[in-house]
Amino acid sequence: MVQIGSGAKRKQQDYKLSRYACYLIAQNGDSRKKVIALAQTYFAVQTRKQEITEKEYSMLTEDEKRFYQRNLTRKGNYSLNQTAKKAGVKNFDKFHNAGYKGLYNGETADDIAKRKGLRYREDIMGSDELIANLFRISQAEQKLQKDNIKGEKEANKTHYKIGKNIREVIAKNGGTMPEDLPTPEKSLKQLEKENNRSLKKSNK
Repeated sequence: MVQIGSGAKRKQQDYKLSRYACYLIAQNGDSRKKVIALAQTYFAVQTRKQEITEKEYSMLTEDEKRFYQRNLTRKGNYSLNQTAKKAGVKNFDKFHNAGYKGLYNGETADDIAKRKGLRYREDIMGSDELIANLFRISQAEQKLQKDNIKGEKEANKTHYKIGKNIREVIAKNGGTMPEDLPTPEKSLKQLEKENNRSLKKSNK
């Protein structure tokens, strides 16, 4: 029974929704409403967690973890770009560099590559560095949606703040800053080429 006003009550039928139905409602709801924003965050986190179990992940080699995290990062960046576009972002290099600057203490993507002695945007991050960036990406998207950010300038400012906040959390927990994490000897592109060559040889 539910109260409908003036002390009157009416029998209301209750519904138990499937997980998928809840997901669809959350994804199509108004993210400005706290309950919807929380539901969207919940499903985003659970989806990523379910792609691979913790036990399976712990058994992967460092290079396998890098491939896995890079795949999540690519998906996350695609989703973030769609959200940023709706917010009014047109210069995506500037938008992404705003996030890097916050997380890497002022460094842009080009600065990071130069520090590592690499070509611009060469894919050569360790799994921990990729995880830090994935967290930046997911939090930035949620913030843009939740606060209904409009305008390129505000979107860039939001991305910078998210990166900086994550950096502060890492520092507070005594973690290693992203720029101080070890750089893998080989890029994932190099590893892919080596794997392809090995497969070709084994198939001959």
